[in-house]
Amino acid sequence: MNHPQRIIAHFDLDSFFVSVEVIHNPELKGKPVIVGGQERGVVSACSYEARKFGIHSAMPVQKARQLCPHAIFLKGNYEAYGNYSRWVTDIIKAEAPLFEKASVDEFYLDLTGMDKFFHPFEWTIALRNSIIEKTGLPISFGLSSNKMMAKIATNLAKPNGYLHIPFGTEKAFLAPLPIGEIPGVGTQTEKLLNSYGIFTIHQAFETGKVELENILGKWGLDLWEKSRGLHFSKVQPYHEAKSISSENTFDENIADVKFLNAELVRLTEKVCFELRQEGKLAGCAAIKVRFPSFETFTRQARIAPTNSDDAVIPVVKELFKRFYKKNEPVRLLGVKLSNFTSNAIQANLFDKGKPKENLYKAIDDVKKKYGKYSLRRASSNS
Repeated sequence: MNHPQRIIAHFDLDSFFVSVEVIHNPELKGKPVIVGGQERGVVSACSYEARKFGIHSAMPVQKARQLCPHAIFLKGNYEAYGNYSRWVTDIIKAEAPLFEKASVDEFYLDLTGMDKFFHPFEWTIALRNSIIEKTGLPISFGLSSNKMMAKIATNLAKPNGYLHIPFGTEKAFLAPLPIGEIPGVGTQTEKLLNSYGIFTIHQAFETGKVELENILGKWGLDLWEKSRGLHFSKVQPYHEAKSISSENTFDENIADVKFLNAELVRLTEKVCFELRQEGKLAGCAAIKVRFPSFETFTRQARIAPTNSDDAVIPVVKELFKRFYKKNEPVRLLGVKLSNFTSNAIQANLFDKGKPKENLYKAIDDVKKKYGKYSLRRASSNS
C-alpha cells in the first residue's frame, strides 16, 4: 500500500514579542529592542537589530546590556502577546486541515493530500498573506516533507520570508549547511562536532552513524538520520494543553546550587502564573535537568491539586536536592506541571484561604499588565 507523500508547513512569527510591541509603538521599528527588562532576568525576545550585537533569547539581561547599552529594554505586555497568539491560532484553525501549536509563536501544518485539490505552496503563501494582513505581524514559513525540514526552511527564510524544499531534494539541500542548522544542535554540540572536523551537515553524514554515536551517544544516531533529511515526528492535532512547562538552557554550564535553586523558583513562578490564567490546578510537579554530556534527568512528584507558588516551590526544590550531585555542572533546568483539574473542583484552593487567593490575584494582575517577571520572590534572585 502506497502512503501519500507528507507535506508539512512550519510557521514562525518573527521576533514575536518585539513585533507586537512595534505594532503598539511604531517608533520602535528598526531599533534594537529587548523584551525582558528585569536586571536579574533573561532576554525573552529581541529584535533583529539587537541580534546583530550577539544578543539572543535566554541570555541574561545584564550581559545584553553590556553588549548593547543603547538598546531599548521593555518589561513586556504578556497579555497582549497571548491575545495575538490566539488571533493567529484562530486564523490557522479556520483554514488548515490539521495543525499543531508548538509554542506561542510557532505552528506546524500537515497538508498531506491537499495537493489533490490545491497547490500546497501557493495555498501556504496565501495563508501567510492572510495572517500578515489581518494581524500586522511578520511571519515566516517553510514547506517540505517533514517537520524538521520545514523548520530548517523557515529558519533560512527569516525574517518575514518563505522557502520550499521539494521532496527528494532534502539531503542535497542540507549537505552544504553548517551542522548547527539542524534543530537540537546547540552551540556546545556544534563546537564538539567542529573539534572532530565536522562543520557541515554533509560531513556529519559522511562521518557515519557509528562514529557519531561514539561522539554523542544515542543522539549521534538521531543526528545521522537527520543529516539525510529524515525525520518521522508527526504533527500533533491542536488540543488543550495537558501540561505547562518552562525551561532555560544556560549560556554557560552552571554548578552554583544557590543560582540553580533561584532559577527553579523563577521557573515555578512562571508556570504557576500560566496555570492560574488557565483556571486550572495541577496534581503533578516535575523538574528536568540536563548536564553538559546531554544526559537528561526528569523527576516528578504527585501533589495535592494546586496552582500556588508556595505549594509547588518546596516540591521542585526537594526533587532537585534529592538527586543532584553537588558541584555537577548543569546545562538546562526546567519545571513542568501536569495532571490538571478545574479550579471549581478544588474548594479549598489555598491552605490559608481567601486572603492568599486574593494575594495571588493581585500579583497576577500586576504580571498581566507588566509581564510575568515584573514581580518575583527574593528567593528567585541569585
